Amino acid sequence: MKFRIVLASAAVALLVSPLLAAGMAFSKEDKKNDADTYRLLNLFGDVFERVRSDYVEAPTDQEMIEAAISGMLTSLDPHSSYMNAKSFRDMQVNTRGEFGGLGIQVTMEGGYVKVISPIDDTPAFRAGIKPSDLITHLDGKAIRGLTLNQAVDRMRGKVGSDIKLTVRREGKDPFDVTITRAVIKIKSVRSRAEKKVAYIRITQFNEQTDKGLKKEMAKLQKEIGSEIQGYVLDLRNNPGGLLDQAIAVSDAFLEKGEIVSTRSRRPEDTQRFNARPGDLADGLPLVVLVNGGSASASEIVAGALQDHRRAVIMGTKSFGKGSVQTIMPLSGHGAMRLTTARYFTPSGRSIQAKGIDPDIVVKQARIETLDAPKRRFESDLRNALDNGGDAKSKKPGDGKPKAETPDAKKKDAKDETPQDYQLARALDMLRGISLFSSKAVTTN
Repeated sequence: MKFRIVLASAAVALLVSPLLAAGMAFSKEDKKNDADTYRLLNLFGDVFERVRSDYVEAPTDQEMIEAAISGMLTSLDPHSSYMNAKSFRDMQVNTRGEFGGLGIQVTMEGGYVKVISPIDDTPAFRAGIKPSDLITHLDGKAIRGLTLNQAVDRMRGKVGSDIKLTVRREGKDPFDVTITRAVIKIKSVRSRAEKKVAYIRITQFNEQTDKGLKKEMAKLQKEIGSEIQGYVLDLRNNPGGLLDQAIAVSDAFLEKGEIVSTRSRRPEDTQRFNARPGDLADGLPLVVLVNGGSASASEIVAGALQDHRRAVIMGTKSFGKGSVQTIMPLSGHGAMRLTTARYFTPSGRSIQAKGIDPDIVVKQARIETLDAPKRRFESDLRNALDNGGDAKSKKPGDGKPKAETPDAKKKDAKDETPQDYQLARALDMLRGISLFSSKAVTTN
C-alpha cells in the first residue's frame, strides 16, 4: 500500500500548500474536509492498485493517471479538459492560425463529437459537414468511450490521407462522409465590397484576427472610398477563440466604455476590459450577423456592440457559451483547460446558456430552414454551467425582437447560386439608413 500513501500525501500537499502559503488559519470544518479528502484519495489509490494488478491487460501508469485526470476535468463542464503534451502542442498551433486536419470546431455531447461549426474553405466545409452534426464513428470505429482530445487526435493525420466519418444529422439516417486531410491554413478575416457596403467575415478568433481586421477594413475603405455606407460584420458559425482578440475586435468599433468583464468564484479576481478611443469605422452604421453557431468570443463582440448600441444585431439566437477557459501548462505533462470564470456584457448580462438575442430576428430562407438540422445550444450540453444570475436592471437591446421570415429561397441571377437571405437583409438595412440620412441632410 506504499503507493497509495505517497499518492495521497502528494495530492493533499498540492491542495493544502496554497492555503498555508497565504497564511490562512484552518477551522475544525477545514480539518474535517481535509480528513475526508485523505479518505477519498485512499479510495483512488485502492482502485488504481486493483486495476494495475488485476486488469485483463496491463495498462501503463501514465495511461491510467491521465485518464483519471481527464475524467475529473470533463465531469466538471463540457469545456474543461486535459491535454497531453501532443494535444497541447496541437492547440498552440491551432491558435496561431495553421494546423493539420479536417477543419471543424467540435465539442463532446452524449459520447459523440458534436460539430459546432465547419471552418470556411476547409475539407470538412467542402464535404458538407454542418453545425450540430454528430460524428459517431471514425473509419468505422465507434467514438463512444473516447475523450474529445482522443477523438480529435484520430481525426488528424498525414496530409493527403483519407478518413471516413459516420454522421448523424437531425431528420436523416446516419451516413458516411470520406474527407481528405489537409493543412488547414486559417485566414480568420475575409472581406469584399457589396457595392457601397463593406462586408467583413470573421471565421474564428486566432492570433491573426485583430491585424487581419485592420488590414481588411483599410482595403475596403480604399476600394469603396468616401461613398462607403456602412459595415456588415459576419460572425455566423464563428465558434470563438481568444479572448484578447474578441476584445480587440470590439475595441475597433467603440470609442469608449466597457467591452466585457470576467467574474470568477472570488470577487477580487473580477477583470474589466475597456475600449480605447478610436472607431475604425468612423461611426458609420454597423450590422452584426449571428446565428446558433456563433459562440464564445463571437458573443462577446456581439454583446458589447449591442449594449453600447453601436450595432444592430441581426440573425438568430447565438450559441450561449459564456464561460472563460484558462490554459494551465503542467510542467512536462501537457496542460489543462479549466473553466475559471463567466463573462458578462457591459450591461451585466451573462450569456452562459442563454446566448445573444438579435435585435432583429432574420432566419435563412424557408427551403434552407427545412434542410437545416435542429441546432443545439450551450444549455443543451451535458454538465453545462448555469447562467450564474443576471443583473436585474433593464439592458439595452432588451424587449421582444422583431421577427422576419422570408417566403422562399432566392437565387442570384448572376451566378444562379442561392442568395444569402440574412446578408441581403443586412445590406438592405444599411442602404436604407444611408438613404434616409442623405434625404434628412438635403431637407435641412
